[in-house]
Amino acid sequence: MKLKNLLLIFLVEISLQAQIQFDDYFTDGSLRLDYFHTGNDTLEIYSFDEIYAEPFWGGSQNNLIDIFDYGKYKFVVRDEITKAEIYSRTYSTLFSEWLTTEEAKLTTKSFSETVVFPFPKNKVIVEFYSRDKKNQLHKKFEYKLDPSNYFIRRDRPLKFSSVKILDNGKPSDKVDIVIIPDGYTRADSIKFLKDCERFSNYLFASSPFKENKDKFNIHAVLAWSEDSGTDIPAENIWKSTIANSSFYTFDVDRYLMIYDNKILRHLASNAPYDQIYVLVNTSKYGGGSIYNHYSVCVSDNPNSEYIFVHEFGHGFAALGDEYYTSEVAYSEFYPLDVEPLDPNLTTLVNFDSKWKDLIEEGTPVPTPNTKEYRDKIGVFEGGGYSAKGVYRPAFDCTMKSISIDNFCAVCKRAIQLMIDFYSN
Repeated sequence: MKLKNLLLIFLVEISLQAQIQFDDYFTDGSLRLDYFHTGNDTLEIYSFDEIYAEPFWGGSQNNLIDIFDYGKYKFVVRDEITKAEIYSRTYSTLFSEWLTTEEAKLTTKSFSETVVFPFPKNKVIVEFYSRDKKNQLHKKFEYKLDPSNYFIRRDRPLKFSSVKILDNGKPSDKVDIVIIPDGYTRADSIKFLKDCERFSNYLFASSPFKENKDKFNIHAVLAWSEDSGTDIPAENIWKSTIANSSFYTFDVDRYLMIYDNKILRHLASNAPYDQIYVLVNTSKYGGGSIYNHYSVCVSDNPNSEYIFVHEFGHGFAALGDEYYTSEVAYSEFYPLDVEPLDPNLTTLVNFDSKWKDLIEEGTPVPTPNTKEYRDKIGVFEGGGYSAKGVYRPAFDCTMKSISIDNFCAVCKRAIQLMIDFYSN
């Protein structure tokens, strides 16, 4: 697909969005719908949990309909009377990753998950979609919601103060990041604020974030843990922390994630946000991120800058991992007969939909891993945890190796499009 076609589609989608006026359908604040996702490698069930009214809406008031089609799942909010789609987003979850592990073949699990959207003025229908093995979306569940229902919870289970680390204006016109501390005690409060400043500087030291700093807001929630640090199960280390983070997610030592979705969402509700970032007070190497779900990074590892920016590439722009030699828990994460959803990976099943327009004439596809092409955009074999059959755009990139300010042109374009979407 040529760049002009990509831009044309983008402009058409934005034009369609202009037909949906925020004030016609939504009011201040947001509505958070918690649900359970249950299943195994052959079973999938959605079930309703509860609804919260929250005080802030951090998203755009113009770009209400998803245009990217990334992620394993999608939810759509429809006006109950007209059935018009008035809000939608694609996303992934920890459950979607767990489904690709060996454990999912042996047992059934339930995961708490959440969708958040502007608070509706009238009755709506929330539809939930999952992708099949060919990445086609299928409707799995719907919930009819009356915004006047007195069972919508309006209490704040974890109410804390927040501070602005970076303030560039109205949340509706910016990319809003909320930083959640985990494993910071009250005695660590000054350290946490300094860490937030430091990590903000890390983000804006990399392109294209540095060129778009004025399009971001960053808030930090002042929520303290009983213990410093985080859980390391394999070392029998267990800490009492506010967000319950833990290493050894899916039994991978460096994978640092959070199973307690509800607590995380309670914490995030203390500020307007588009993206949740958890900063964990430890020096052990690790982190993790899932698109439109949340991101996690450690505070004091020598590679923390790389981890922070790399993981935000996943959580914010749906970028896939381009490495293929490290330990992971997944089994055939990218089937070779299906084009990956990630904008920076391809199996060549539908390469026209990816970065074909950025490849110089004369560059072979696939592209040899030779010195001649190390500074060019191409199609290099190895990526997405597979040495064969999955391809990446560049010889090296921040999504492949431990490197700073090293996003390739394909990743930069994906990030820029997402920044523009959230900041109008």
